[in-house]
Amino acid sequence: MTALLSPASVQDIAELRQLYFDVYGHGYPVPLGSDPVVMRRLITDGTAHWLTARGPAGGLAGSAVVLTEPGSRIGKLVGLAVHPAHRGGGLASRLTEAVCDQAFATGLLDSVYATVRLVTEGPQQVVVRNGFRPLGLLPNAVEVEGCETLALFARYADGVLERRAPVASVPGRLSALLSAASCGVGIDYTRTRPAPCRDTAATADAVPIELIAAPAFVRRRFLEVFPTADDRFFPLHTPNAVLVAADGRVEAYADLDAVAGSCALVAVHPRPAAVTGTLEAMIASVARAGADYVETLLPLADTEALEVFLASGFVPSAVYPAMRRVNDRLHDYVVLSRTSRQIDFRTTAVSPLLQPYLSAYLSAWTTTYLPLHEVCR
Repeated sequence: MTALLSPASVQDIAELRQLYFDVYGHGYPVPLGSDPVVMRRLITDGTAHWLTARGPAGGLAGSAVVLTEPGSRIGKLVGLAVHPAHRGGGLASRLTEAVCDQAFATGLLDSVYATVRLVTEGPQQVVVRNGFRPLGLLPNAVEVEGCETLALFARYADGVLERRAPVASVPGRLSALLSAASCGVGIDYTRTRPAPCRDTAATADAVPIELIAAPAFVRRRFLEVFPTADDRFFPLHTPNAVLVAADGRVEAYADLDAVAGSCALVAVHPRPAAVTGTLEAMIASVARAGADYVETLLPLADTEALEVFLASGFVPSAVYPAMRRVNDRLHDYVVLSRTSRQIDFRTTAVSPLLQPYLSAYLSAWTTTYLPLHEVCR
């Protein structure tokens, strides 16, 4: 089938909502495919590259979007959908190539990432054919058709990976993840050594945590606490809740999505490591609010913060090389995640490219949650 690709328009919204329903049913957890207000804003405000595909008869056959935000040099590929009647002809790959090329052509992006469902290997093959590289796995990250694991991929602009700032050492529990990234991304982490192990055993104190879910207030407070872009970094996530220690010692800003069953800890004041002793209470609070999966994004070089989260049961899930540009250097980040549900990989279609990341995750999870004598048996 020869499909015509063109930018999405406001007039396409009704058909786009029907397309996402035809592809995902009621299970699509992203407003981009269901909320007409959000869809109109993305189409008109200039922050999204949105392409549609129409068949010879004019019907909507597919859609793909790259989201961006002012001040960030990262995009996210979302909303890739091809109508069941038009599958098998390479349309998903063509849409992915075209919308990513359009986004990179602006010269404003260093990378575009995608979180890919692992129901089948097809979506993984689509992004890999279009230059995306595997970065890791996010077990139990989203509620779609049940609790699903996602894979993280990224595509880079030319020359970006060559301008990475080296990281001298990391906590030893990240070693397997970095080894997987050396193969999957094609970068060299052999000079990054395990950091000396420090005593960061998780402790829980009696300070209660209050969860404030008031999106407008939280956004205002977030910008007051982190007034400049240099103070905050979690691309394409806007906090809608804040977790506050009753004694005021720490505030953790979260993007909480009860529909998807997930929560991203976007930023911590006064610094990420300040959550020491409060993380268990924070996890319990977001679980009561409907999120069984929690993730955070930390600089690979922030050993102190990494050790605090690792000591509280977070598992290294993915590494994002050259994620953040500071002056002319790009800095690596790591995704740490924690899930309160049982992880089941039996129905997960993990392609050979992702196998090293699966092994790395299992190794880190085992180290975190199994007693040493059980591991050695």
